[in-house]
Amino acid sequence: MKKTFIYGVAVEGTNFTDRKKETRRLKQDFENGQNVILISPRRMGKTSLVRKVQTLVDKDIVTVYMDIYDCRNEYEFYNKFAAELLKQTSGKAEAVMKNIKEFLVRLSPTISFGPDPNNEFSLSLGITSKSYSPEEILQLPQRMAEKMGKHIVVCIDEFQQIGEFPDSLKVQKKMRSIWQLQSNASYCLFGSKKHLLANLFQSKKMPFYQFGDILFLQPIPIEDWIPFISQKFEEKNMSISDAIIEKICSTVQSQSSYVQQLAWNVMLNTTKKADEAALETAIEDLLNQNSLLFLQQIENLTAYQMNFLKAVAKGVHTDFTSKEVLSTYDLGSKSNISRIKTVLTQKELIEKTPNGIVFSDPVFELWFTKEWCK
Repeated sequence: MKKTFIYGVAVEGTNFTDRKKETRRLKQDFENGQNVILISPRRMGKTSLVRKVQTLVDKDIVTVYMDIYDCRNEYEFYNKFAAELLKQTSGKAEAVMKNIKEFLVRLSPTISFGPDPNNEFSLSLGITSKSYSPEEILQLPQRMAEKMGKHIVVCIDEFQQIGEFPDSLKVQKKMRSIWQLQSNASYCLFGSKKHLLANLFQSKKMPFYQFGDILFLQPIPIEDWIPFISQKFEEKNMSISDAIIEKICSTVQSQSSYVQQLAWNVMLNTTKKADEAALETAIEDLLNQNSLLFLQQIENLTAYQMNFLKAVAKGVHTDFTSKEVLSTYDLGSKSNISRIKTVLTQKELIEKTPNGIVFSDPVFELWFTKEWCK
């Protein structure tokens, strides 16, 4: 079944909204062997963009995508890293086993087949520190690329998990020292936690500082959303004005996933032509759909942390240590402010911008303002 609007997962095909500039830039990076770091808030479409570019690169480029969100330590990563490399560069199980015998001969892997044994299978390698060193695994893309006579681009989603590994700094140093010397392999690193990624790649103290081309993914401009959303409504024999589309985008600050979710809510509340009433109901539905998640995010906050959020919701973005702000919003002492900011940033509720502290999530901001700033 073809979905009209897709949100919460990576999109492709006609559901991929125009990102011509970013697509062109990332494609050029892939084809020129340039390491790339993608940084942006959640719901901006990083994964969708990478997936799109994977389909566009030259035939001499082999792309491998992996999500390491479930990796909790160094060797869980190495097993995921090696398994995805072998599967996505080999295709069928027979070819995978052949490559294992060539590149990881000391292993006795397990292959489990799905309903379609020709296309669906999972691979368990069982790599441990006794069987292979980190350096041997991290060299795999280069060795395999040389054998294939191609260039391999390894795309690693949720890369911020590396920062959570035991002895993370040592692990990062190993990766950087080996990957930076590979001429036949390059890396696209990205994830969903902006503040953690920024620390990994923008701090001069960290091994991955200046590792590659950093792309800050910005919201898709409203002028690009207008034809996309209009066409979706036309396909359902409905119509929607540019003004309503602009309000959809501005309500959620053009964050891609939320734009599609809110547009879908508007469509569900439209019979023939979308209007202000449909939009208002759709916004209310959007808040209700996310309310349980938002409640979980604030349930363990202290009174001071909640008061800080109320201050931001009321328009305070700087000068939190002024006597007036401290008193008006009951934030405690000046020394307390730094700790509050750190905790709320780690929880991804706020972020620092050139204009001061703002909410990370525009829908959370709408919900919090409605529920807690009456």
